[in-house]
Amino acid sequence: SGQGGHSYLKEWLWWAGLLSMGLGEAVNFAAYAFAPATLVTPLGALSVLISAILSSYFLNEKLNIHGKLGCLLSILGSTVMVIHAPEEEEVTSLDEMERKLQDPAFVTFAVLLAAAALVLIFLVAPRRGQSNVLIYVLICSLIGAFSVSSVKGLGIAIKQMLEWKPVYRHPLLYLLLGALVLSVSTQINYLNKALDAFDTALVTPVYYVCFTTTVVTCSIILFQEWSSMDLGDIMGTLSGFCTIIIGTFLLHAFKNTNITWSQLMCTVAKEPSLARREDETCHTLLESMEVSGLACEEDNVLF
Repeated sequence: SGQGGHSYLKEWLWWAGLLSMGLGEAVNFAAYAFAPATLVTPLGALSVLISAILSSYFLNEKLNIHGKLGCLLSILGSTVMVIHAPEEEEVTSLDEMERKLQDPAFVTFAVLLAAAALVLIFLVAPRRGQSNVLIYVLICSLIGAFSVSSVKGLGIAIKQMLEWKPVYRHPLLYLLLGALVLSVSTQINYLNKALDAFDTALVTPVYYVCFTTTVVTCSIILFQEWSSMDLGDIMGTLSGFCTIIIGTFLLHAFKNTNITWSQLMCTVAKEPSLARREDETCHTLLESMEVSGLACEEDNVLF
């Protein structure tokens, strides 16, 4: 898939993974319909932890002490973000959703995202996609903003359907459905390319950081989630997100460093012994200096 092929479509294991991932994403998308994206998206840090652990067992990818610490920091940062999560501006109908989508700020943001994604797909990816993990991941992340926005709108439509309202007559419903299918299929394609060319332990955290940044920014512009937050919650959200970034950096930046917990404990245990040896050496030097000083004094007396 990294070279443009699609032979993995013939593998039953790939289809089983795709269906299980699709089920998880369906439940995840349902959460977007009932909660702010800034609250739902950080919980994806659990996927960073689970993917790193499972890849170390099933794909023989190493997870050293830096990776374990990175997983812990990712969970800690997600918890802080959830505690300080904002409340989104409530949207109860497709008409309100349509007015928000037509907001000039969101239209400008969407045009910039689409232009950046097209440049990456047609100009950058054919040249540098196999050598730089950010190319495929950025394509998935930029397109992910459209998929999350579409899911939010479809969630509102489902709520109205349950209230027996004729939402099937609204053209926005079909536009959102088409945008969702197009964006999700594009994400699956380029995510498979990234996973084929790079390790899972590397792709997953980088994708999480880029995707979370894009989705949170889109949510702020579209739903104005941060308009009702005080300074403390804003600082808490930003600090939690920075903690996640540090955790993901530790998870993949030192993935080739072979450091285990036992080696670290041995190093810590050796340091006190080295300190004791240095103290003994210092005492020996002092004693020799004292002896030499006494000898000098005796020589002076004799002189």
